Amino acid sequence: MKTIVRALLLSFIALRLAAAEGEWLIDLAKAQAQAKTEKKMVFMDFTGSDWCPPCKALHKNVLSSSEFLNYAKENLVLLVVDFPRSKPQSEALRTANEELAKKFAVDSYPTIIVLDASGKKISKESGYDGSNAREFVANLKKLKAK
Repeated sequence: MKTIVRALLLSFIALRLAAAEGEWLIDLAKAQAQAKTEKKMVFMDFTGSDWCPPCKALHKNVLSSSEFLNYAKENLVLLVVDFPRSKPQSEALRTANEELAKKFAVDSYPTIIVLDASGKKISKESGYDGSNAREFVANLKKLKAK
C-alpha cells in the first residue's frame, strides 16, 4: 500500500513539475497547427541545453520563470530545438532539428525565433544578453502588438 501511495505521489509531483516548466513541443508542424488554432505565436528555442552556458542561463533566468510561463500559457506555443551533447536524442529528432537550424539559418546558441500564427518569422535573436523575465516578456508583448 505504501508503494502505491509513493508512486501516486511521485507521479503527481512529476506532473506538477512538467506543468511548471510549460509544455515544450519538439515538432514544428504540430506547434504551427496549435498556434494557428489558438491564435498564438510560435516561440522557438534553439539550444544546446546540456552544454551551452548562455542557453542554461536563459532557461534558468527566463524560460522557467513564472512570469514567462504565465505569458506563454496565453500567448505562445513553445518549441524546443535542442542540440545536446550528452543527453540522449533519437536520430529522427536530431535530423529534424538540424533541418530546422538550416531552414532558419541558426548558427549559434541560444537563438530564439518567433513566428506568427500563420508561420511567418517575426523575430530572430541570437545569444542571451542577461535580461530578466520581465524584460523578456515585455519584448514579446511588443512583437505581439505589431
